Amino acid sequence: MVIGKILGLILLMEMINGFRFGAVDGLSMDYYLRRCPLAELIVKIKVIKALQADPTLAASLVRLHFHDCFIEGCDGSVLLNSTKQNKAERDSPANLSLRGFELIDEIKEELEKQCPGIVSCADILAMAARDAVCKAGGPLYDIPKGRMDGTRSKIEDTINLPAPTFNASQLINLFGQHSFSAQEMVALSGAHTLGVARCSSFKNRLVGGLDANLNADFAKTLFTTCSASDTAEQPFDETRNTFDNLYYRALQCKSGVLDSDQTLYASAETKGVVDSYASNKVMFFSDFKRAMVKMSMLNVKQSSQGEVRQNCYKIN
Repeated sequence: MVIGKILGLILLMEMINGFRFGAVDGLSMDYYLRRCPLAELIVKIKVIKALQADPTLAASLVRLHFHDCFIEGCDGSVLLNSTKQNKAERDSPANLSLRGFELIDEIKEELEKQCPGIVSCADILAMAARDAVCKAGGPLYDIPKGRMDGTRSKIEDTINLPAPTFNASQLINLFGQHSFSAQEMVALSGAHTLGVARCSSFKNRLVGGLDANLNADFAKTLFTTCSASDTAEQPFDETRNTFDNLYYRALQCKSGVLDSDQTLYASAETKGVVDSYASNKVMFFSDFKRAMVKMSMLNVKQSSQGEVRQNCYKIN
């Protein structure tokens, strides 16, 4: 009797989740509950273990997920290797600094042992980014699962990624094409509370006179960083491996690393949002997790539009 009630409750939850997410995108919170019950636990354990060994991977996993979703939707296309006939997304100049591929492959290998052909690479990316945010001190949130892996990955499509030189209007327009509001764009930009930028992405701010939106002392820091090489790294804020709201406080001090960072405080359309997040971490966390869930559902593939890859780096 008790077992029957539990199974009935599970079915009811699946119906509810299917109603909430399935009508539009075929996703549900409990997608793997029956198909691969240990899927989420396996991803979480692997991510936690990897971040314990290398905390900098948190930023990399979030960035991988973002670069995947903004091109062709959240379909794992960023993971595909180039072939003789096709130059893939991951070989684009904008993606050459991406990291975390090996961890995604390791997770996929373990999941294939447990549940062959069930868990998509796109879902692994989304879950890994979620778990990385949480492990780094960010908000705990859940995402619907059931994404299919795409079969298209073209280097030319990466032109649609936001450039580090974009101003606020360009960012608002680009994110708006994916149905994000200006506030959601600023919330997602807060992912830069993790990680670093390479000198090649911001050295343009150090030539032709002092950038009016750049703190003079911080400019010296950037000069010092770039004196090493174009690949030298500058943290986005003082706590590069901790998910917090110091990124926004840096913008208030004109210490944003990229043009696309500092522009958020230079624009009247986004300045107020930056101020709110700088003073209220709870608000930032709340808005960030909602925006991340929304992003994770961009143009997801249905079963008729994609596949579950056996290996994340090549189509079946």
